[in-house]
Amino acid sequence: MYSKRNTILAVAALLLAAGVTSSCGGRGQAGVTTTQKEVEKVKVRTLEPQRIAKTLELSATLEGYETMNVSPSVTGHIEHIYVEVGSRVQKGSMLVRMDQTQLNTARINLASTKTEYERVSALKESGSISQQVYDQTKAGYDQLVENEKFLEQNTFVRAQFSGVVAAKNYEDGEMYTGAPILTLTQISRLKAIINIPETYFPLVKQGMKVEVESDIYPDKVFPATIEIVYPTVDPQSHTFQAKLNIPNSAEKIRPGMYVRARLGVGETDAMVVPYQSVLKLTGSNDRYVFVADGSTARRVAVTLGQRFDDNIEIVPVEAGALKAGDKLVVTGQARLVDGVTLEIVE
Repeated sequence: MYSKRNTILAVAALLLAAGVTSSCGGRGQAGVTTTQKEVEKVKVRTLEPQRIAKTLELSATLEGYETMNVSPSVTGHIEHIYVEVGSRVQKGSMLVRMDQTQLNTARINLASTKTEYERVSALKESGSISQQVYDQTKAGYDQLVENEKFLEQNTFVRAQFSGVVAAKNYEDGEMYTGAPILTLTQISRLKAIINIPETYFPLVKQGMKVEVESDIYPDKVFPATIEIVYPTVDPQSHTFQAKLNIPNSAEKIRPGMYVRARLGVGETDAMVVPYQSVLKLTGSNDRYVFVADGSTARRVAVTLGQRFDDNIEIVPVEAGALKAGDKLVVTGQARLVDGVTLEIVE
């Protein structure tokens, strides 16, 4: 009896084990324990170079075309300052009168030496003195003439150009210590220095036209001209400089303002893509796009170029990473990671 019972239990156990094994195999066939490969549906567009008018947009800070720091070469008290901050002056206008002691002394010495020089000149005409004596006297007189001229220019300081007084650092009667008494700047004509990538060095020439814009006047363009192209390239930034000459007769823009300068540098072939197809790496300014490499997504790092409404120029960070005929992902790219399988839909 006991043996028969044990036999029945053993058979039941075997059948149960067989059922479990069969059940597990069924789940595997149904895909419960098998991982399916993820596929992302995307739309693509074939990359083709486009001919574009290449325009550089560069930032700059305006400066007065000419700026004069009034710093006389003579020491002493300031007798009188003729202008205030904001005063408009013409070229040659008196700005500052310094203490005249040194100038007056120089004038007395010059008058005395002039008398001696005239006497020696008369004696030379009659042959009564040597050429050497005459030359020494004349050299002394000429030196005093130049000294008197120098002291007069630095005692009675005049404007070297027409402009506006931008700063005043002293008052009448104060001791001049060397810091500029006044700063005079020109605002009817301005300048700006722009830094241009070295790639464009062969294309930028003196006399080229530039458009200057300010956020203060969003609908206004200020014409400018490249006056100087500096001959060297900065080895650190790989840029070179150009000086802009900006007429400003209406005086709408002023020194110190931040502006954008747009410079046309001819036509070129470029990859222009929809702006939304370019993604930005979170936490940085790195940009990238995805292309369909067969049925696989390939991530390509790019830099941004010129914007054209809803499109933008892109340049691959790694040369040759993008080429004509590549399939750029333009819809569904936000869900992609490098290497994911793609299903291209129309």
